[in-house]
Amino acid sequence: MPTTLFIADLHLSETEPAITAGFLAFLQREAVHADALYILGDLFEFWIGDDDPSELHTQVAQALAELHDNGVPCYFICGNRDFLLGKKYAARCKMTILPDEQVIDIYGDKVLILHGDTLCTDDPGYLRFRKYIHNPLIQKIFLALPLFLRLKIANKLRNQSTARNRTKSLTMMDVNQLAVFKKLKDNHVIYMIHGHTHRPAIHDITMDGQLSQRVVLGAWHNEGSVFRAKPHKDIELASFPF
Repeated sequence: MPTTLFIADLHLSETEPAITAGFLAFLQREAVHADALYILGDLFEFWIGDDDPSELHTQVAQALAELHDNGVPCYFICGNRDFLLGKKYAARCKMTILPDEQVIDIYGDKVLILHGDTLCTDDPGYLRFRKYIHNPLIQKIFLALPLFLRLKIANKLRNQSTARNRTKSLTMMDVNQLAVFKKLKDNHVIYMIHGHTHRPAIHDITMDGQLSQRVVLGAWHNEGSVFRAKPHKDIELASFPF
């Protein structure tokens, strides 16, 4: 049966080879049979530039390009970890970079897809930081730095983020329901798919007397996570071993 696949939050890195192996196996085992694959951010743990000569990046690019060559298009929305992933690397992967928010058609249904961090409006500190690092001038200056310095800055920011998150409540790090309603209304849709929060679930929402659904993709920590959408609203949020 025709199937469109959605994944997010793999956080691939050289220090977690099991996750990379699981992702590559997923591409060969399942994604190759899909109509399309959507990666909704944080494919990588961090991204310091398309010019990073990482063996991991080469391996992933080759696998995604092979997926494309087998007739399966891949679409990518940047996450909060890999927001600097650019056109050069996307071209190596033969994947299409989408805007931060995109409405797509899935077997006749209009669906809003996004990474999900912009829905966490109860964390204004993060949103201010996000606005700062998405400034094109700041990004241009960062990408002009030597690779070793970019890596040092990225590691420092990751450590700071981890430390800050330990002091935040679960509510602060989750999406805000009013923000969800606003995104749905602004985009004139009743379906949404996102990642970021690492809390996989399919939420039924009643909005203006109409049933809506919000799908939250799972993170790839100890197992893989995928959302499968098929015609006639046949959907499944599943986990699987690496």
